Amino acid sequence: QVQLVESGGGSVQAGGSLRLSCSRSEYAVCMGWFRQAPGKEREEVASIYVASDRTSYADSVKGRFTISQDRVKTTLYLQMNILKPEDTAMYYCAAAQDFSQCTRRRFDYWGQGTQVTVSS
Repeated sequence: QVQLVESGGGSVQAGGSLRLSCSRSEYAVCMGWFRQAPGKEREEVASIYVASDRTSYADSVKGRFTISQDRVKTTLYLQMNILKPEDTAMYYCAAAQDFSQCTRRRFDYWGQGTQVTVSS
């Protein structure tokens, strides 16, 4: 069972930056950041394969957000720059321990979420 704990959310004005962190307790093959705004479906923001550092991004955040991990690969980050009001959402960290799950974008473990609010 992978335990995930997010931190780093908060309120910021449009154009500002925030960095989210997610600490992981166990092995993972891939990890991702997701977000869900009120009344909207959850969407994948960015993901990374832990061993290779291969990343992918939603079109809506390309060029503004960067997913990364620390040197020992136990903490995941999401650097968010040039934030927009439409980035306002609850952000979740997720992990999968199986390559087939990662390929199918099915994450088995989720954090509790951290709120990001961007004001105009």
